[in-house]
Amino acid sequence: MRDFSWKYFAMTGDVDAYLLYKEATSPYEEEAAAAEERIIEEEAE
Repeated sequence: MRDFSWKYFAMTGDVDAYLLYKEATSPYEEEAAAAEERIIEEEAE
């Protein structure tokens, strides 16, 4: 869904498609940041 909404936004410039893309992206970014923090903490130990 994320890729589709980005491609649709890129082709049409539809703001709603961009907002859908951002909504779908948020959980991935949060998960990636949390994983990065865990890796840093494990390396520090």
